[in-house]
Amino acid sequence: MSTSEPAWIKSSYSSASGDDCVEIATLPHTVHVRDSKHTQGPQLRLSPAAWADFLTHATK
Repeated sequence: MSTSEPAWIKSSYSSASGDDCVEIATLPHTVHVRDSKHTQGPQLRLSPAAWADFLTHATK
């Protein structure tokens, strides 16, 4: 793996079958989010602050 490639982590909330998965990868200035079924598809790229704000609301 290239050092420029992010290391993707699958959500712990993914279904047991692995069909409904969201993956994230963190880099120093960006958090990437993608659908694990479509790894070459679009990705969200968020600042760490925006990701933290999202998690605050998503975990309530």
